[in-house]
Amino acid sequence: MADALSAVVDHLVPGRSGTPGMAGVRFSEIRGSTLIQFAAWPDSAVRAGAEAAKAVGAKLAPKPGRVTTGTDGTLLRVEPLKWWLISETAKAPSLSSEAGVALDLSQSRTRLHVSGRQAARLLNHVLPLDLSDTAFPEGSVSSTAFHHIGVTLWRDGTGFNLFLPRSFAVSLCEILIEIARQYGLEIA
Repeated sequence: MADALSAVVDHLVPGRSGTPGMAGVRFSEIRGSTLIQFAAWPDSAVRAGAEAAKAVGAKLAPKPGRVTTGTDGTLLRVEPLKWWLISETAKAPSLSSEAGVALDLSQSRTRLHVSGRQAARLLNHVLPLDLSDTAFPEGSVSSTAFHHIGVTLWRDGTGFNLFLPRSFAVSLCEILIEIARQYGLEIA
């Protein structure tokens, strides 16, 4: 995979800003991963899910809204008939047209990792989701909206991964940075 230019590199300047003291929110952009979308037809979800699970080295595809990690990557069930494969090494597999479509979306999304003790509170300023530990625990994923723009949120063991459409990434990052300063922001 060719190195992609970051859409937000000029806006995510490393450093500390906002309220003094310990940073309540940390941002970092995660680059270099492959993102492949598997989309199934209504009658081929089981077969397409099995192919997606095989591509990451997992036994089973996750249920809607959940994540599975295999030997070659992570599989997110972002919609009932769609899975996202996130990997450092996987390549886009072929999928028979009867099973669905596999499409490389690596260059279409900006992936921000948001962490810190105020990360959920920050995200709740812009996302209509209950991000409490019980409602959205580790291993959860949701396709939702941020200022009427479709985004995807995945909670891992260290925080939240926010996938922003590349063409809106700058303006959505500017909004997040402005809100995050009230909690103390550190950009890595």
